[in-house]
Amino acid sequence: MSEKVILLVEDNPDDEALAIRALKRHHVGNEIVVAHDGVEALEYLFGTGRYAGRDVSLKPSVILLDLKLPRVDGLEVLRRLREDDRTKLLPVVILTTSSEEQDLLNSYSLGCNSYIRKPVDFIQFSEAIRQLGMYWLLMNQPPPI
Repeated sequence: MSEKVILLVEDNPDDEALAIRALKRHHVGNEIVVAHDGVEALEYLFGTGRYAGRDVSLKPSVILLDLKLPRVDGLEVLRRLREDDRTKLLPVVILTTSSEEQDLLNSYSLGCNSYIRKPVDFIQFSEAIRQLGMYWLLMNQPPPI
């Protein structure tokens, strides 16, 4: 069985560093691939652009997706994932600072698996990341894709 990969789609370098630090702090040793905007995330997932030639049969176990991204926003990334048979079943957790009810509704309408508001405090953020890792990487039984 191959290593479970986490795809972190995050444009804020501070939030990226906090997420990686929190995962490592809680001994989540999985490979973390970081995409800094929606275009890079889509290129990684579909093996295009800078990721041309990547074995797209190796899919992330979970995608941690920010909503407010440059070039292509998180909702559009989610929409494209759900429209494609190769990616429509991938677990997607929206991890965002947005407290807009419309973002929450749109995320679930487009098929996200979970919506989590990023806590501002590092200890709370770290705990949220720990729980995400435990659930999505250890407890959740993903569909065979």
